[in-house]
Amino acid sequence: MARMTEDQAIRRLLDRYGFGAGGTELADARRAGWRASLSTLLSPESDDSSATPPPELAPYQRGGKDEDPAAKKERKQRQRADRTAATIWWLDRMVATDAPLVERLTWFWHGHFATSLQKVKDPRLMLTQNTSLRRLGRGDFRDLARSMIIDPAMLIWLDGNDNTAKAANENLAREFLELFTLGHGHYSEDDIKGAARALTGWKLNRKTGIAKLSPRQHATGDKTILGRTADFDAKGFVDQVVAQPACPRFLVSRLWFRLVNAEPPPDEAVDRLVGAYGPDRDFTALLGALAEEDAFADSTTTLVKQPVEWAVGLLRAAGVRPSKLEPKQQQKLITLLKGMGQLPFLPPSVGGWAAGSAWLSTAAARSRIELAAMINKAADAELTEADPAAVLGLDRVSDRTAASIESAPAESRLAVAACSPEYVVSL
Repeated sequence: MARMTEDQAIRRLLDRYGFGAGGTELADARRAGWRASLSTLLSPESDDSSATPPPELAPYQRGGKDEDPAAKKERKQRQRADRTAATIWWLDRMVATDAPLVERLTWFWHGHFATSLQKVKDPRLMLTQNTSLRRLGRGDFRDLARSMIIDPAMLIWLDGNDNTAKAANENLAREFLELFTLGHGHYSEDDIKGAARALTGWKLNRKTGIAKLSPRQHATGDKTILGRTADFDAKGFVDQVVAQPACPRFLVSRLWFRLVNAEPPPDEAVDRLVGAYGPDRDFTALLGALAEEDAFADSTTTLVKQPVEWAVGLLRAAGVRPSKLEPKQQQKLITLLKGMGQLPFLPPSVGGWAAGSAWLSTAAARSRIELAAMINKAADAELTEADPAAVLGLDRVSDRTAASIESAPAESRLAVAACSPEYVVSL
């Protein structure tokens, strides 16, 4: 293990607990020092930033058998526009925020409680979930878990909306235990059966976007879950799960994987971090402790940036807000992120997105180059004329990268630097 200098560690902190920092933002953080920079990230003055409110979207509508072709075309165009509006809104918030850890953690939770428009269809419900992740994601994990187990988008995504006393559907219960809270090997098939019964009866009103419990469709009576027998409901089920010793250890491993190192954390580090999480299940305290781990500032470890993290970091550094782009440019931003393999609100499965070298394919590289060029072109001339490494907050680049930047036309150097290994990877 090789310890970074404080300046290097601050750059990594802004990368991992935000979306990077170029120019003055990085310089300001270094003047403030490590401790003050971490404190500011963990306790921002506001998480509203200068982002606009979420767009008002129409309820999702299914077409009928006798739908007129013109009406069908109009409906699908409106739905595509709503999906675009929701995606651009969140990307814009990530770029505009003065509280980058809030958005970075919201992004982490989106990948953790991975829910996709592919099945949900309704962007309104995805925005509702997004708001819950942001509002609850830094506090008591139990509050967040209670919210997600009856979240309207989640109910559709994992078939909770079809879970009744007469026909218990186990999908939500299984994934909640395996992927969201405990991990494989810490529950049994009987636990899943009991949990599915505890979760019966929650129904979503598609028109209002609100989920409520239907008592007639909820299975009452004793259920045995993780060694305890009681008349569990959704809230009681969550409380039983998050009280298991395996829960904080699982969450620590997931956070470590995304923010520190692809290699599993050592047991002693897990013990320390579980202690910070504590009986209050405090995620802000956990993040603070995570940043203080020696491994966080180990210069021998790196993480490949996810496409959205890379793009948002470049947009922030270049001073380009997605909401200010022309509609065609907004659509191109979405198309190229999809070409890189990642788009908000569209994780490929309940397991979320891949990590590491999966993002370094040839196809993804082509989309990255094209997107970097588009952002470069949209950036303020003052930035494109400046040293691109400084704009992106790169302290040092290899001779090869330096030569590539130097040989590029002046109006393209920011894009070349953004596609360099030193920027694509969080060093």
